[in-house]
Amino acid sequence: MKIPIFQVDAFASKGFRGNPAAVCLLEEWLNEDLMQAIANENNLSETAFIVHKRDGFEIRWFTPTTEVALCGHATLASAFVVFHHTSWKKDKIRFYTRKKGELVVSRTGNRRLTMDFPSQPATVITPQKELSDALGVCVKEVLRSSEDLLVVVDNEEMVRNSAPNWMKLNEIECRGCILTSKGNDCDFVSRFFAPRVGVLEDPVTGSAHTVLVPYWANELRKNTLHAFQLSKRGGELWCNQAGDRVYITGDAVLYMQGTLFLNQEA
Repeated sequence: MKIPIFQVDAFASKGFRGNPAAVCLLEEWLNEDLMQAIANENNLSETAFIVHKRDGFEIRWFTPTTEVALCGHATLASAFVVFHHTSWKKDKIRFYTRKKGELVVSRTGNRRLTMDFPSQPATVITPQKELSDALGVCVKEVLRSSEDLLVVVDNEEMVRNSAPNWMKLNEIECRGCILTSKGNDCDFVSRFFAPRVGVLEDPVTGSAHTVLVPYWANELRKNTLHAFQLSKRGGELWCNQAGDRVYITGDAVLYMQGTLFLNQEA
């Protein structure tokens, strides 16, 4: 079996920045164990698998250890592949997910794409001392979304300099921790840690911004927001809060294109 595979740097205007994602173009769905094995072999924060169906594509995302309900950067990467490396002619792509409904990605430039995602506002909870210890920061506020914790601190330097204790963070009950503050040169900054799903620090996390954008739109009293994720690779995002939807815009760059060769025993 031969499967086309691409590696794309998402939320990046040039290579070796943003968040690398693998995208596999399938003619039909593989079994879950095989897709998980491929994602583990790729060893990227996410591998997306897409199948052309109806008027768009079905999509699923896997970290090296588990399937996730929503992934932003691998959706951006998948749209980039469809627009630039298939016969797709439309300016919009509909992606059908298993748990998050329909996602639409629009072409807004040669390499710039805008994703239409569900907004996922978080609810304030009582801060846990264990969380401060795990992240090595003084926590200002903590909120919980359906999957993640949103941890707000006083300034960008605290976000940038956080050095998590991975063992302690792995004990916190959530998919991941979003660490955030107001930005020095943008509206807000963030980092994302998810050791429970096999990703210590994700370079740029589109799904986290479905939580970040409604929070900062409310805090800053503005719906158009400019954001940076302060990982080592770094990533830039332009976001809009629009009712129960969040629009997340970013660039993408192709890094690698090839073919997976799978034997019958795989």
